[in-house]
Amino acid sequence: MRTVKCYPEAWPLHTPFVIARGSRTEAKVVVVEIEEEGVKGIGEATPYTRYGESEALVLEQIATVMPQLQQGLSREALQSLLPAGAARNAIDSALWDLAARQQHVTLEQLVGAEPTQSVVTAHTVSIDTPEAMASSAQALWQHGATLLKIKMDNNFITERLMAIRAAVPDATLLVDANESWHAEGLAARCQLLADLEVAMLEQPLPAGEDAALANFIHPLPICADESCHTRESLPALRGRYEMVNIKLDKAGGLTEALALAHAALQQGFTLMSGCMICTSRAIRAALPLVPLVRFADLDGATWLAVDVEPALKVHDGALMTAASAAE
Repeated sequence: MRTVKCYPEAWPLHTPFVIARGSRTEAKVVVVEIEEEGVKGIGEATPYTRYGESEALVLEQIATVMPQLQQGLSREALQSLLPAGAARNAIDSALWDLAARQQHVTLEQLVGAEPTQSVVTAHTVSIDTPEAMASSAQALWQHGATLLKIKMDNNFITERLMAIRAAVPDATLLVDANESWHAEGLAARCQLLADLEVAMLEQPLPAGEDAALANFIHPLPICADESCHTRESLPALRGRYEMVNIKLDKAGGLTEALALAHAALQQGFTLMSGCMICTSRAIRAALPLVPLVRFADLDGATWLAVDVEPALKVHDGALMTAASAAE
C-alpha cells in the first residue's frame, strides 16, 4: 500500500517573467509524493492557464486516481486514466522518481538515456523595452550564457532584435512569439530574423490557426510549442514546422514525452526540450530527453528567488546535471 500526498506550492520569482500572454511574479506548482516501503518519489507540475488548467483543477484530477495510486497504479496504466497535462505529469514524474530511487539509479540510467555532465540551456530574455532586453541579454552573456531565447509579442520586433543582436553579436538567438504574430507580414519578419542570424523561430502563429505555415517558404526553422502536446499532434505539424518543443507538462509526463520524442524523430522533426517556470525537481524530470534534442530550454528554475534543495546549479550558461542521481 502506497502513501500518496498532493499539494500546491508557490515560489516567488526574483524578476517578473513577461511573455506575450502576460507576466507572472511567482511559480505556482503542484507536487505529488508517492511513498512505498520507505522510499519516496516526488513529481512536480505547473498548471498552465493557456491550457485551461489551475491548481484546483489539477488537484481535483489527481484526486480522481488517488485510490488506484495507493493500490500500485503503474505509469503505463496512468496514461489512459488522465489526459495529457499537468496532473498526469505530476503523477508520472513521481512514479519515475520512485522507481529510480527504489533501484538506486539516476533517472537517465532508468530510462537508458545517455548520461550528461552538463547541459547548455537557453536562457530567457523576457519582454521589455529594446534597451532593457539588450541589457538583459548582455548580462546573461557576461555570465556565460551562449544560447538566448528572446520572448516577443507583436510590437517593436525590429527594434528589440536589433538592439539585442548589437549587444550580443556572438550569441545563438532563438525567438519565441508565443502565438502572438499573424500570417500577414510573417515572411518579412522571418527574413529579418534570418538577417540577424536567429537560429530558430518558435510558435509565431496561434495553435489551430497555423495553416498559413503549410508550404510557407522560410529561411530559418520554425518550432511548434503550443501546437505540439503529444504524438497525436504530429500529423498536423508536418509541412508546417521543422522542430517540436517537448515539455513534460504538455505531454503529461516523461512517459509520453519519450514516446513523442522518438515518434517525432522518426518523422523527420528535430527536437527542443522545454519547461514551464518551475523548480529543479521539474527540470530533473526532463533530463532524459536532453541527449535527443537540438536545443535545451530548461532555465525555468533560474527565475526563482529561491529554488528547491538540492537545486541544479548553473555554470557558464550550462546546467550542471552530474549530481542528478536519485539520492
